[in-house]
Amino acid sequence: MGLSEYVRAIRRHWWFLLVTCLATVIGAALVTIQTAPRYATTVTFFANTPTRGGVGEAFQGNLLSQQRVKSYADLLAGDRLAKMIDRRYELGLSVPEIQARIQARPVPNTVLLRVTVTDGLPARSAQLASAVVTEFVALVEALERVGQADGPAVAVSVVDGPTLNPVPVSPRPLRNLGLGLLLGLLAGCAAALLRETLDTTVKSAEVLTKVAGVPVLGVIPLDASARKAPLIVAGKANSARAEAFRQIRTNLTFVDVDRPVRSIVVTSAHRDEGKSTTSCNLAIALATAGEKVLLIEADLRRPRLGHYLGLEGALGLSNALAGQVDVDQVIQPWGHGLWVLLSGSLPPNPSELLGSDAMRDLLDELTARYDRVVLDTPPLLPVTDGAVVAARADGVILVARSARTTQEQVRKAAQSLNAVGASVIGSVLSMQRPRPGEVGYYPYYGPEQNRTRSHRGLPPTVAHAPKRSGEEHPAPHEVAASSGPVAP
Repeated sequence: MGLSEYVRAIRRHWWFLLVTCLATVIGAALVTIQTAPRYATTVTFFANTPTRGGVGEAFQGNLLSQQRVKSYADLLAGDRLAKMIDRRYELGLSVPEIQARIQARPVPNTVLLRVTVTDGLPARSAQLASAVVTEFVALVEALERVGQADGPAVAVSVVDGPTLNPVPVSPRPLRNLGLGLLLGLLAGCAAALLRETLDTTVKSAEVLTKVAGVPVLGVIPLDASARKAPLIVAGKANSARAEAFRQIRTNLTFVDVDRPVRSIVVTSAHRDEGKSTTSCNLAIALATAGEKVLLIEADLRRPRLGHYLGLEGALGLSNALAGQVDVDQVIQPWGHGLWVLLSGSLPPNPSELLGSDAMRDLLDELTARYDRVVLDTPPLLPVTDGAVVAARADGVILVARSARTTQEQVRKAAQSLNAVGASVIGSVLSMQRPRPGEVGYYPYYGPEQNRTRSHRGLPPTVAHAPKRSGEEHPAPHEVAASSGPVAP
């Protein structure tokens, strides 16, 4: 992954950052609230070597003092000084607790020794620091006097303090919250990148081409308004989504110039991937180009085209295949150049009905009568209906939903089509989130398209109900009946 891909992954999973930052900041705030405040008293010692000679002896004395200071720091942290304080002062602390409260640090390249005494009670911190001053000076004098007839080799004196800081040194709310926020950002970025790495869904046309083994005919951008109005008619004719379907229509003319694709099956690996709206809009796009198009609803299990197009589907394909009605009686016009054959009654044996000789003969007949026949079929992986119909069509378009359909599902769907000898002419990536800066509408197409639509008499906007279960399908009882098809 490159830098731009890392940035896109983090932006795509921004909620990881939000959750982790909130969690770590709240955790830091809770820790800060529950942590008892601690106060610090500081004191600075000066180590001096008495000298009676010249500069050389003074220099050596200074080096001796610097070396002694390092030893004094260890002496302050040891238990000897703590035991002396414990014997002489009533602090209510044990020897280990006294040791834990005393910290000593030599000032680099000097003969200064800085001692910090911390405690939860400010008064006890100051009292313990005063005890350290008294006992430490006495301890150093006793140790340095051993073996020295002329007095101690090194003398320790206080040059600063003891000074009590009235502000608690811990906890530090701003620091804790800042560290919590930083930790949350790091954890959120790591989680987003891990999620992106483990995500095997199809998110780009390049990945879809590689997995499906066929070119991508078009990428349908995600449009939130398509939930209620999925068809590219009226106000939607100038959108980027409508332009994507026109691009698919154009690409179909270059699929096989020697053998034009007359019958096209539109299918997907699973449900809720946009195959039904792709079938409808592709048929509309072909009809607006002047072709005579028949849209067949070959999904005899979960039909939805009638709800999109505002047509009555009590009788249709299944009834014609069963010999109950003549096919011409159930083909309905929808705008100039577009006719629709809905599924009709739901049969108990859809696969057998679609794989029958009657279906083959009917498809041959209808393909001869229309310039294009677009068939909407069930998804490939749950049932075999789609593969049965695909084997008898001139070409198949495989629809995959961006960031939802997995690569393995696309691979299995392509294998099922290849197993029956279907000709997969291309794929479509649906509901692709547009990147920042991409154009959402094509206003320079508007006037020409509006004039064309008015001239050809295509129907006005058809009311549609919101989709159900996350897909573009509206519930039957929610379909508005205020507008319907317009006869050619």
